[in-house]
Amino acid sequence: MVTSEQRRRQLARDKYERQAERRAAAATARKRRNSVLGAALAVVVLAGGGTLFATGAFDSDDKKKSDPAAQAAPTPTEPSVPTRKPVEGCGEAAPGSPNGKQWQAEPALTVDAKATYTATLDSNCGKVTLALDAAKAPHTVNSFAFLAGEKYFDHTKCHRLTTDGIFVLQCGDPTASATAPGGTGGPGYKFADENLTGATYPAGTVAMANSGPGTNGSQFFLVYKDTQLPPNYTPFGKITGGLDVLQKVAAAGTLEGGTDGHPMADVTLNSVTAAKG
Repeated sequence: MVTSEQRRRQLARDKYERQAERRAAAATARKRRNSVLGAALAVVVLAGGGTLFATGAFDSDDKKKSDPAAQAAPTPTEPSVPTRKPVEGCGEAAPGSPNGKQWQAEPALTVDAKATYTATLDSNCGKVTLALDAAKAPHTVNSFAFLAGEKYFDHTKCHRLTTDGIFVLQCGDPTASATAPGGTGGPGYKFADENLTGATYPAGTVAMANSGPGTNGSQFFLVYKDTQLPPNYTPFGKITGGLDVLQKVAAAGTLEGGTDGHPMADVTLNSVTAAKG
C-alpha cells in the first residue's frame, strides 16, 4: 500500500521532471531560433547617435550559464502563451499545408540570365510583388523559380520578424509554424552565394538567409526598412509592390513582444508564383 508520504514524494518527482522537460524544450527552441540570417552574424548598427555592436546577434545559453543573475532568475512553473492579436489587413490563411518536398541536388540551371523575371507572394496579409535579378544571381533566381513552380512555398509561414537594427521579415521554411521556432527547414539541397560584392540591404531588398557561406536553400528575407548587414546574404531581387504590407506587419510587432520573434500577424504565403517576362 502506498503511504501518503510516498505519494507526496512521487508527485514532487513528477513535477520536477515536467519542469526539467519544459526548460530543455525552451533551450532547444532558443538554439533553433538563433539560425536566422546566418549562424555567425556580425553587425554594426548606428542607432540613436550611438553604435550598437551585435556579434552573434543573439544571446547563447553559454552566456546565461556564466551569469549568476541569469542562473538565479526564477523559472515559472507553467510557460506563458503569448496572445495573438488581430492585425489590420491580415485575414485567415487559405486552407492547406506545405508539401515539404525534398531534392538531393540543386535544380538544373534553366533561367535566361538576359531575361526579366517576376514573382508574386500572395499572403493572407496582402500581395508582395518582386522583380528578380537573374543576371546577377542566376542560380538563386533559378532555385526560387523552381521551388515556386513546385508549390514548395505555398502555405508556409513567414516565421521571423526583426524590428531593431535589422528590419526584415523572413520566410520560406516549410517546417515553421505560427508559434514554433523556424529557421532550420529547407529543400534538401544547398547552393553557392552570388552577387555579394558590394552588397547592401536597403528597404525593398530580397535576399537569401543562410547559416554560413554556400548554405542557401529555400529561406529568404524581405527588407522593409534600410538595414545594415555584412555582404554575406545573396541579394536576388527588389520589392516592386506591397512594401506597405510588410511595414504594416512590422508595425504590429512580434508575438513575443520583443524586437525579434514571430510576427504578431500570422503571415502565411497562400501561394508563390514566379514567371519570365
